[in-house]
Amino acid sequence: MRTTARWATTIGMTATAVCGPLSGAALASPGQAPTALYAPSALVLTVGHGESAIAATPERAVTLSCAPTPTGTHPAAGAACAELRGVGGDFNALTARDGVMCTKQYDPVVVTVDGVWQGKRVSYERTFSNDCMKNAYGTGVFSF
Repeated sequence: MRTTARWATTIGMTATAVCGPLSGAALASPGQAPTALYAPSALVLTVGHGESAIAATPERAVTLSCAPTPTGTHPAAGAACAELRGVGGDFNALTARDGVMCTKQYDPVVVTVDGVWQGKRVSYERTFSNDCMKNAYGTGVFSF
């Protein structure tokens, strides 16, 4: 039952994040310039403790929209959008920062990302060995 509720929440937040920015663009009158000339980028990021998204209970979820300006509930939306633009929206391309020292304690943290990046569907899941390792990746995307 917990998994069903988690997926329902994630799908609802994704639909809101993706469809919200699109609603104004479809209302342009004939002969009128469209109000949105950018591909939508709206993501829902979640974090929870566990070995996988199915086993973990989401502890926090944030929204991140990067076009035309960084917005959402992500605490560092500007930095996160800049970082994602730098890797072309490829979450697998995010690497650990140099000089970060983390313990070898195993307390798995799973991060999920669902939504749209520049008009393309995104679904990402990654398990980090602990919270320090999660925060070491990139400069702000997973810091929430």
